Amino acid sequence: MSRNTNIVLVDDHVLLRNGLSTLITDLGFNVLYECNNGKQLTETINKEDAPDLVLMDINMPEMDGFETAIWLRNNFPLVNVIALSMFDDESSIIRMLKNGARGYILKDINPAELKQAINSVMTKGFYYSELVSGSLLHSIANSQDNDTVNGVLSLKDREIEFLKLACTELTYKEISDKMNLSPRTIDGYRDDLFQKLGVKSRVGLVLFAIKCRIVSFN
Repeated sequence: MSRNTNIVLVDDHVLLRNGLSTLITDLGFNVLYECNNGKQLTETINKEDAPDLVLMDINMPEMDGFETAIWLRNNFPLVNVIALSMFDDESSIIRMLKNGARGYILKDINPAELKQAINSVMTKGFYYSELVSGSLLHSIANSQDNDTVNGVLSLKDREIEFLKLACTELTYKEISDKMNLSPRTIDGYRDDLFQKLGVKSRVGLVLFAIKCRIVSFN
């Protein structure tokens, strides 16, 4: 990525915003303009000179990041949004991603990771960090069911691996062999997922995986 990537900053903390603007410019990107809140952004942005990306705080007066993300999704769907926050709050992460944000970063992010986040969103469409895994991000973005979102959020990597295999024709014994785990451990994964996801059968697991696009049969 280069200066061809045009960025707008939206944050009511002027000193932080100005420092971030300098940093982003030093990293090789172009800052089109800065806004104090979402309302000012909606009054400034235009289709003739729309930014590639909006780096936006969540907690702002007049129009916060949650509301602004929805407005951008509805009015400027091609503009990418990265949420910026002081806190790694699960509910805020989920809400922002469901509202259309393509990534979520903390304000104490180091310059190298900030550059990586911007480049990742511009080239891949999402930024996957330790806060937000790829599977979780896709699941949240495509689910309107809070119980489903919470279910995905609680899954561990090995449980997701088991869930994918459970959507095949393999028996539980064959799954245990493939994962190099004992049948008892596999039974534990299955029972834990039944409880976490609120399902009662393997079919329920498959339906959940399809709904959250953990697997696809297209």
